[in-house]
Amino acid sequence: MTMDQVQGSQPSSTALERDARLVSTDHRVAPSEIAIGVVIGRAAEYFDFFVFAIASVVVFPKVFFPFAEPVTATLYSFALFSLAFIARPTGTVIFMAIDSRHGRGVKLTIALFLLGFSTMAVSFLPRYDQIGAWSIYLLAILRIGQGLAQGGAWDGLASLLALNAPAERRGFYTAVAQLGAPLGFMVASVLFAFFMLNLSDADFLDWGWRYPFFCAFTINVVAVFARLRLVATEEFSRLLEQRRLEPSPVIPLIRTQGRVLIVGALIPLASFALFHLVTVFPISWITLFTQRSAGEFLMVQCSGAFICAGAVVASGLIADQIGRRRLLIVSAGLIAIFAICSTIAPLIVEENAIGQTIYVNAGFALLGLSYGQSSGAITSQLERRYRYTGAALTTDLAWLLGAGFAPLIVLFLTARYGLACVGLYLLSGAVTTLLALSLSRSEIRQV
Repeated sequence: MTMDQVQGSQPSSTALERDARLVSTDHRVAPSEIAIGVVIGRAAEYFDFFVFAIASVVVFPKVFFPFAEPVTATLYSFALFSLAFIARPTGTVIFMAIDSRHGRGVKLTIALFLLGFSTMAVSFLPRYDQIGAWSIYLLAILRIGQGLAQGGAWDGLASLLALNAPAERRGFYTAVAQLGAPLGFMVASVLFAFFMLNLSDADFLDWGWRYPFFCAFTINVVAVFARLRLVATEEFSRLLEQRRLEPSPVIPLIRTQGRVLIVGALIPLASFALFHLVTVFPISWITLFTQRSAGEFLMVQCSGAFICAGAVVASGLIADQIGRRRLLIVSAGLIAIFAICSTIAPLIVEENAIGQTIYVNAGFALLGLSYGQSSGAITSQLERRYRYTGAALTTDLAWLLGAGFAPLIVLFLTARYGLACVGLYLLSGAVTTLLALSLSRSEIRQV
C-alpha cells in the first residue's frame, strides 16, 4: 500500500496526521513501540489527574476553602474533584464528533493541549482571600476542562496494542497499557512530597504547590508527539478501514449496545473503587485525623505505586495463563476479602504507621492485579462498528460510577461513623463486579 493510498483511504485524515505519517517509518510497528506510546500518553494523563487529586487534600482546602473547618473544606474540595468524572462522558461525545470531522490527530492535539492548559492554569489561580468565591468558580471551570479533555484523550491505542500483540501475549500487552496510572502517580507524589518536605508550610501553600501543576503543560506536549507518531502509522489506518477503531454515532450505540455498556461499566467497579481508596482517600485521612506527615506518607504511597506497577505486569502474565475472566473473578474476590478485613479491623490503620503502610502496599498490589485487566473488559462484545466509541464511553461510565465520588462519599462516612466504612464501600464495589461478571458469561477476550 502506497502512502497516497493510505491518505486517500481516510476521509477523516487531516494535514496534521498526513505530516506525522510522512515522518513515520514505513515498517510494521512492533507491539513494543506501540506500548511505549501508550504508556507515555497514559502517564501524562494520570499525572494531571493525580496532581489535582493530591492537591485536593493538601492544598485546596486551605487555599480555596479557608472559611470552612478542615473536614468540610476537604469535602468541598472532593466535590470539585468529582466534576471531571461528570464532564468526561460529555467530552467523549464532543471529541468523537471532532474525530469524525477532522481526524484523530486534531482531536488528540486539542484534547491534550486542553488537558495540559487546564492543569497548568491552576498554578496561576489567586487564593480565596484575594478574589473570594471567584477563585472557586475558576477552579471548578478548570476541573471541568480536565474532564472534557480526558474524554477526548481516548485514542484507541490500547486496542491497537492488543490487536498487534501475539495472541498468546495479549494479556501482557493489555496490562502494559495500564502502567501509565502507577507511573503518573509516582511522578505526582514525588513532586508534592519534595516540596512539602523541603519547604515551610507557608511557602508550600504560597508557591510550592503550584510547581507540579505548572509542569503539566510540558509533559502533555511530549505526550502529543508520542501519540501522534503512532496514530499516523499504516497499522492504525488499516484498523480504521476494518471499522475496529472508528468513531460511531452515540445514540445508535446506546440504543443497540446499552446493556453491554452498562455491564462493561460495572465490571471494573471493584478496581476503580479501590483506585481512590489507596491513593486519594488515605492522604485525606492522614492529613485530617493523624499526626503523620502528609509528605512522608506520599513517599510511602510512591513505594506502593512501584508494587502496583509490578502487579499490573503480573496480571498480564497471569491472564495469558488462566484467562482474563478468571483473573477478574479472582482479583474481585481478593478485593472483597481485603474489604472485609478493613471493615472488621479498622484500628490497624487508625494511628499505626506500620498498619497504614501495610494497608497501602497491600491495596496497591490488589489494585495492580485487578486494574491491569479490568479496563474495557468486555469491549470485544461490542459490535465492531461501535467498538471504538463504546470502549471510550464504557470507561467513562466505569470511572464515574466506581471512582468519581469515592473520596467524597468515603470521607463523609468515615468522618461520622469511622474507618469501617472504607471496607463497606469497597466491598460493595467487589460484589457489584462479581455480579456484573456473572451477567456476562460469554468469554471476555483480550481485545
